[in-house]
Order: sequence, then structure tokens, then C-alpha cells
Amino acid sequence: MSAHGYFDNAATSHPKPEAVYRRTLAALRSGGNAGRGAHAASFGAERLIFNARETLAQYFGVADSSRIVFTPNATTAINTALFGVLKPGDRVVTSCMEHNAVTRPLRRLADLGVKVVRVAGDAAGRVAPAALQQACTAAPTRMLVLNHCSNVNGQLQQIEGLGPFCRQHNILFLLDASQSAGTFPLDLDAEQIDLFAAAGHKNLLGPSGTGLLYLRPGLEIEPLIYGGTGANSHSDLSPDALPERLESGTLNLPGIAGLMAGVAYLQQQGQNHLRQQMEHKLGQLIAGLRDIAGLKLYSADRLSHQGDAVSFTLAQSDPAEIGFRLNQEYGISVRVGLHCAPDAHRSLGSFPLGTVRVSPGIFTREADIESLLVAVRAIADAR
Repeated sequence: MSAHGYFDNAATSHPKPEAVYRRTLAALRSGGNAGRGAHAASFGAERLIFNARETLAQYFGVADSSRIVFTPNATTAINTALFGVLKPGDRVVTSCMEHNAVTRPLRRLADLGVKVVRVAGDAAGRVAPAALQQACTAAPTRMLVLNHCSNVNGQLQQIEGLGPFCRQHNILFLLDASQSAGTFPLDLDAEQIDLFAAAGHKNLLGPSGTGLLYLRPGLEIEPLIYGGTGANSHSDLSPDALPERLESGTLNLPGIAGLMAGVAYLQQQGQNHLRQQMEHKLGQLIAGLRDIAGLKLYSADRLSHQGDAVSFTLAQSDPAEIGFRLNQEYGISVRVGLHCAPDAHRSLGSFPLGTVRVSPGIFTREADIESLLVAVRAIADAR
């Protein structure tokens, strides 16, 4: 599959910057297990992980890099945050635009006695901050959980002011930034975000098997996984200090090395520059799709709120058939179906068949978008 026919960056970004491949391979060749030896290879692994933590802390506006915990993916980070805090009787407010990485653990917690309240959005899936605040203050609330950017239609949620509001009312604010991290600027300390989960392999441009969880200073949670950390080996208790407390087991050293290279690339290119380029591509994509007869577009309420994913359906056509034809006849990769976000599709009116999702990346060219539009027009005309 040509990289120029790849429009599934919301699932995982492709291609990666060349430095990501080089750093990943170099770490794989170097050997060593951080914290598991008093030799050069182990020390080298420790330095690499420390430098990666520092890079991410700088990128996300975090003063203390020890508050960043490496995880295998965003799902593990979200589960750690939810199960590490919530207890039976607690109340959680969330939205109707969440991914299954949030809705499924919340369903399990609801079975265990946690009260879950979902707030609806508008036709584009944008949830009014006032509605979230009202839901949070309707009864004592332990946590607000919000998907920052939809993986279905790319709708960005307005989070400005939610952090200070939650602090004022003693509510923890968990932000799922799986689709927004690397696309939109984020300053976690400035936004007063308590818990933050992100995938490393999407717009942060790292390899698969990488993710992170951030916890604000002073917040301690129970580990999701217990085991060896390389520290306090004499005790059968997990260490108290972060990040070791939440990083049991051997870390994905090659993946973390590649993630550091991906974030370094984003820093070198400049967040504002990359965002301007992406808005131009998204504008071209959205305008072209809207011009196709019989096509229904699912996108954000405005371009400045538009993440990298948009969706569409064609009248009297199954999204699965459209995706199959794009792949087989035109060599174009998209994703079809419910995208692990059935609640979002219910909110947008695209349940149960789902949509065709198109998600360009930073290496997508204008010519690639035009080729996609030509293919979709041909499929639409042939109905």
C-alpha cells in the first residue's frame, strides 16, 4: 500500500518521520533494561527513557516530567486513571462522544456501583461546556471525563475553563487526547488538567505500543498493574513515587525511543506551522466531499475545531462496500464502520452502519486528497 493512498491516520499515523524508524531500531540494537542493572546498557536505557519523559513534558507544558507515566497505549492510560481513582458510590460526568476506551471501563465501573452521567452534544457532536458544568454540579461529582477530539468526525471539544472549574469544585478532570495530542496545542499545567491520556502512535508519530498518562502534582492513584519496577525490590509493596509506581514491568524501550523522535520532529516543524498545513488539507478535503452528490458529510462545526478525521456516507450505499472499493480499485486505505465509538455514531445519526472515515496525516499531499476525491466521485456516480 502506497503511503500516498493512506487515509487512516486516526487509527495509526503512517508514514512516520525517518528519525522515528532510526531511533526505534537503534534502541532495539542497544540492549539494556532500565533500572534492571548496574552496567552501561542499563544506564543507557535509563537515560533514554528520562530524556523521552523530558521531551514529552516540555511538549505538553508539564513542569515535572516524573508525572508522565509511559503506558502501552491510551486505553491502558485511561483504565489506569479510571480504576485507580473511582470507587463504588462515586459519580462521573462524561459525554456522548466518547470512544470505547472510555465507555467500556465506565460500563464496568457502573456495574460496580459508580454513577455515570452522559451529556449530549449538538448536531456536530460539540458538547457545551455549560452543560458539562451543570451536570457536574447537579450532584457531588468525583470526575469529569472528556474526549478532546472525536475519532469519528474530528470535532474538537472546548476545554478552556473546564480545568479551573473542576479545581474549584474539587472534581478531577480526565482528558482523553488520543486524537488531539500532536494536532492541537496543549498546555496541561496551564489548562489545569488533572489526568491526561494520549496515544503515542497516532499524531505524536511514535510506534505502536506507546502511550502516556499524566497526573498533576499531588494526585496519587492506585496502580492498575503490580509487579517489578527495578526499585524497592526488597518489598512486596509498589513504590510510592512516580513514575515507578505506575510502570510495573519492562518498558517498551524501542517504542519510547521512537516516540521521543516523533515528538522532537513535531517540535522542529512547529505546532502552528503543522496546524496551518493540516487546516489547508482538511479544507480541501471537506470542500471536495461536500461537492459530491448524495454524500453526507460528518465533520466539525468549523475548520478551526476540525481534527484530522472526517466521515461520510453515500445514499443507498454500505460504508463497508465503499471502503472495500476504495482499497481494491484505487489503492486507498480508509476505515469504515463504527470506529470503536458507537455512542458517537448514535449522537451523529450514523448508527448502526457507521461511516467511511478519512483521516489525512502530516505527510498527505494535496495530490493524494484529489486522488481520493476522484475515487469517491467515481463510486458515487456509479451507484
